[in-house]
Amino acid sequence: MTRWWLGGVLAAGAAAVWTTHAAAQRRTPISVTRLYTGSDGLTHAEEMDVKLAPWGKLGVQERSDTITVSGLQFERSSPARADDWHTASRRQYVITVSGKAEIGLTGGRKILLEPGRILLAEDTTGKGHLTRTVGGEDWIAVVVPKTGD
Repeated sequence: MTRWWLGGVLAAGAAAVWTTHAAAQRRTPISVTRLYTGSDGLTHAEEMDVKLAPWGKLGVQERSDTITVSGLQFERSSPARADDWHTASRRQYVITVSGKAEIGLTGGRKILLEPGRILLAEDTTGKGHLTRTVGGEDWIAVVVPKTGD
């Protein structure tokens, strides 16, 4: 009886260690919502995961390839922001720091931009999209123009 009980405890402990180890190995992907102009002239959205490779330097476990950019801007929009249909002024990443905004697409789809959300706006032609702040606080974002492919 003692051996059976001890075996059960050891098996349960091993399972707990394995589960903890497996959970530590699974990482949440870094996702980017890409806006682009389709052949129909309308803005569409797709989710893309950033490709990461092992890095292992200075405590960084994974890192993406370098993305060529031309600068960085900070942007603050008031809670009253509500832009009509427009295209992106250039290809750019928009990373929400605080507050919330919403992108509206033809057909009624809405994309919530909340802290940590990364948007890649590449819909520089066509009908474009709507942008508005959501909630009662300013929307603060980092805007990073993208160059090249």
